[in-house]
Amino acid sequence: MTVRKGKSLAISIQEHMAIDVCPGPIRPIRQISAYFPRLSPTSSFSEQLSPNQAAAPTSLSPGAAAGRSGGLLSPLLPGAAGGGGSLSAMSSMDTSIEIDSCDSDDNTSLGTLEFDLLYERATSSLHCTVLRAKGLKPMDFNGLADPYVKLHLLPGACKANKLKTRTVRNTLNPAWNETLTYCGITEEDMYRKTLRVSVCDEDKLTHNEFIGESRVALRRVKPDLTKHFNICLEHPPPWETEQQRCLEERGRLLLCLQYFPPASDGDAKGEAKERARGGLCVGVKRCAHLAAMDVNGYSDPYVKTYLKPDVQKKSKHKTAVIKKTLNPEFNEEFFYEITFSELATKTLEVTVWDYDLGKSNDFIGGVSLGCHSQGETLQHWIDCLKNKGEKVERWHTLTNELPGSTLQE
Repeated sequence: MTVRKGKSLAISIQEHMAIDVCPGPIRPIRQISAYFPRLSPTSSFSEQLSPNQAAAPTSLSPGAAAGRSGGLLSPLLPGAAGGGGSLSAMSSMDTSIEIDSCDSDDNTSLGTLEFDLLYERATSSLHCTVLRAKGLKPMDFNGLADPYVKLHLLPGACKANKLKTRTVRNTLNPAWNETLTYCGITEEDMYRKTLRVSVCDEDKLTHNEFIGESRVALRRVKPDLTKHFNICLEHPPPWETEQQRCLEERGRLLLCLQYFPPASDGDAKGEAKERARGGLCVGVKRCAHLAAMDVNGYSDPYVKTYLKPDVQKKSKHKTAVIKKTLNPEFNEEFFYEITFSELATKTLEVTVWDYDLGKSNDFIGGVSLGCHSQGETLQHWIDCLKNKGEKVERWHTLTNELPGSTLQE
């Protein structure tokens, strides 16, 4: 391409370089711009030119016009005379589309998911009714998918609190109409936790494939009122890893505490005679969403209680073992004969274990209640001491480590 002296260029230096270096037919200008990322997507092409260049005629030079028969340049505006186009017509919209678009499915719709959430305050339970999905991304060779839905509570141990619907085969518009329930969800949980709803494609021969997810802050759900959601699926945050989601919780434990004040001789009757001198009754009700410790995806859980410090090691109590479950019900009570003043210096340690025949039992999680605990555990302990003779029942979060505990089996 030659330019006579005294005449300004009618095309930019970027196009000039592209014409010289690219063999064969050249793709449309909006794709050539990918070679020059310094162009701002927020300004038009004419704003990138110098004042002299911007004032130049917008028609193509003879050399470039001759390329119309060879198909070197595509017209930028439909209906432009002679097949040429105005260079200033390459607006910021064209540039931004090219920069944002790619061959991956980042800009492809993953589909929508419809579900209901209901929190029952009286039973401390969260119900998620998974209704249907529409327009899911095809994952199989037949252009369809075998979708199912998984629920996780964050923060928390994903394996411990995962709930899952059935799989609907060969469809991109599945309907489940299935209700999944979390037990032991306190009002504090509703304020600080997030429900992660994931849609996956089931593959029998290979690993299941992730389609998309959505996250709902549970504080948006009012107690005893059903809230309907119809939202678009998204990709997970790039900064989040599976390890970060699995550090905090190992399950939930429902405890009932009751302190019996010393009774007079005339009031002690029947079974109450054992508690006539006063003491603490610990009721182990049930556990929910325990971490799976066995290869079959379950655990064989049981619960132990200690009242520490325990120099003579006589405060150990132990429930029965419930086989192959992550949601065991125990409904057992243990009584500690102790005065009210002594109880103020004690710490109740409750631990959950997985029973293994022929080897060491696995620690699942635990909770400590006492005057030195914090949060819900401290409040439960104080309410028990204040309301003498009354049962105080609360759900507690199991953690990996207990402060000051040796976790001896």
